[in-house]
Amino acid sequence: MSTEPEPPSTTENTGPGTPDDAPPAEASPGTGSAAATAGGPTSEAATGESAPESPAADAADTESGADEAARKLSEAEAELAAQKLERQRIERRKAEKQGPIPAGTKLSGKAADLLAAVRAVEGGEKPAATVFADPQPAPRRVAAEPVRRPQPVAAEPAATAPAPDTVEAVRRVLTGGGAPETLAPQVAAALGEGAAPALGEDPWQLLRVPGVRPEQADGFARALLGAECAPDDERRGRAVTVWLLEQAALAGHTALELPALTAALGRQGVPDADAAVQSTLAEGEALAFQDAVDEPGAAPVRAAESEESEEDDEEETGPVRVLVGLERYALAEESLADGLARVVNSVAKEASTAWESAAASASGSTAELIRAVAGHGLVLHTGGEAARAEPAALLTAARSLGLRAVAACHTPDGRRRLAAHLNTDEGDGFLVTVPGLLSGTEGPGRDAEGAFALDLLIVLDAPQLDVETAAMLVESLPDGARLVLGGDPAMLWSAGPGRVFADLLAARVCPQVASRTPDPGPLGELVSGVGIGELNQVEAPGKEIVIVPVRDAGEAVHRTVQLVADSVPRAFGIPAEQTVVVTPGHGGAAGTRALNAALKERLNPGPGRFGGFDPGDRIAYSPAPGRTVAGQVVTADAEGLHLSCAGTAVVVPKERVEQFVRHGWALTAHQAVGSRWPAAVVVLPGDAAQALSRPWVYTAFSRAERHLSVVHGVEQALAGAVAEVTAKPRTTRLPVLLRTQVPAAG
Repeated sequence: MSTEPEPPSTTENTGPGTPDDAPPAEASPGTGSAAATAGGPTSEAATGESAPESPAADAADTESGADEAARKLSEAEAELAAQKLERQRIERRKAEKQGPIPAGTKLSGKAADLLAAVRAVEGGEKPAATVFADPQPAPRRVAAEPVRRPQPVAAEPAATAPAPDTVEAVRRVLTGGGAPETLAPQVAAALGEGAAPALGEDPWQLLRVPGVRPEQADGFARALLGAECAPDDERRGRAVTVWLLEQAALAGHTALELPALTAALGRQGVPDADAAVQSTLAEGEALAFQDAVDEPGAAPVRAAESEESEEDDEEETGPVRVLVGLERYALAEESLADGLARVVNSVAKEASTAWESAAASASGSTAELIRAVAGHGLVLHTGGEAARAEPAALLTAARSLGLRAVAACHTPDGRRRLAAHLNTDEGDGFLVTVPGLLSGTEGPGRDAEGAFALDLLIVLDAPQLDVETAAMLVESLPDGARLVLGGDPAMLWSAGPGRVFADLLAARVCPQVASRTPDPGPLGELVSGVGIGELNQVEAPGKEIVIVPVRDAGEAVHRTVQLVADSVPRAFGIPAEQTVVVTPGHGGAAGTRALNAALKERLNPGPGRFGGFDPGDRIAYSPAPGRTVAGQVVTADAEGLHLSCAGTAVVVPKERVEQFVRHGWALTAHQAVGSRWPAAVVVLPGDAAQALSRPWVYTAFSRAERHLSVVHGVEQALAGAVAEVTAKPRTTRLPVLLRTQVPAAG
């Protein structure tokens, strides 16, 4: 590595400006500290990044006929509607399941009371305050074949905005409690048609609006309820419990262990945390689970799944943990486990002669991957950027055998890079994005039963799959189809709840093929070292890696603009529009807001006539939570802001621009994951030291294809983060669910 050459004599007025105020990022309750702020951190709370925006799709014009409506549907509408259909199907499957939630016989005290409360609620009764008798063991729950129904290729329009009279009624209630009346549309959307009376009866329902914190809801409740407002109010306990679970989901957890949840409730001033959890369970606003904990050196045990007698259970059931989670993520995780079990068990394990011939024509880990797919329904493939050539070879081999094979990537840029390995046009129907495949706008479509019309699905960038997206993919596979999940396990995990790829690797329920194809050059050597916790000095004779020391955030912004606009284009011939800037968060003196303001002033100055944007501005468009597509502003008119995103025209209505679109010269690592640029400038100001981790550094550094500049102001903290700060743990249930349904792979 080397330091950046002397800057040119010209200087720019690139002051960072004043960034927007952002709520402070706190740790998730799953870690034993205060809950994360709503809308503040993303699933990687430790990095300090802001959570991905949660866009709402626009309603399609259906009055001119079904064909015209389908044509006008945007990608966001199609994807969100497809997700809605899939969630409805998952809820129906849950309603069909027989028997109570599995529970063991070894619990006592408050934990046993909570589990007894769950059973009472399932039976339609109010739970008793205390349950003294041990519960009877539940029968083993067998992975049921999913019930499918035909699904339309064109998604339904998203729900329309709340009625004006509903919004006005909510506005009056908010004004009476001293809350900002600008929250009225969000409250009406969150609470539905009866939002105003519901909010008047239970002021803590205000916590269902993203960005509202308990202390703000408490002030609103005091203004409305007066002397009746108290910390031990049952309504407050339920609302804060749900809010904490939602904050945990933002931090990546699909559930929280009971002790972590009750501790977080205590920190929020809930006097009787156990009663608050029990009330939340009784009202059906959360679910409780009991999972076995495998002791080191002992054979795995499955709590509450044995068909033996109660006496045998007392002898064989091992330690358990009680978890509480929101229904949507619990259902998604269970559905994902069921679907994976079906995939594993529905493919013949014998490799055909044709498969063996394809493997024989390959070599190394590519041949190993082909042989694994020949005999198994589910296969995991790990490796870096260069390793994408191996699933590309698998795709070619499968299609040469006459199989309906499709490869799906996280972003359009990932699809472009995969097409380069195949020497084909990325517009071919067998190269798709995950959102496009799910919405039906890309890929082979669905058969009469609503399943994908394919025999092999290869999903790259699998670490970016959250549990809901993964569940929809797996449940859409037809019986007998093979699934390959590939990706780089050193990357940042998904922006949404869960750690699907990491959980599957840990569960060891299927073959795992590790690529032996390294990423080439100085950049490959640097990134590979970061992946194993080493920040190495790398020889870069072609200035592939440049270190730019800075003293403070103001200098970091100045040097970043200088690199993007002048130094990198002059030294490497890479224009500014092909360089990405990656920084730890949106706020702060060197966050994305400050950097984008400075870069816009230099590269595309303008008055920001339409919501702060001008034609030619680089943007980051977020059509769905956790997914960002880079693009450019084309124009603006009465219809909204016209964008070009990966060659696709997108129109964002004026009222949704602030929610959907950010300037995109500078991104967070979570926004940049899944895409690569010829050059990357990674900005590490001095105040970013606490936000750094090995996965963050690995992801940020690996966004560069040819050149990486590091604007370095954290001194030794960078090496310390790479060596010591690993991925922040997430609480999930997928490994336990898989081990109960799928035998361990040999």
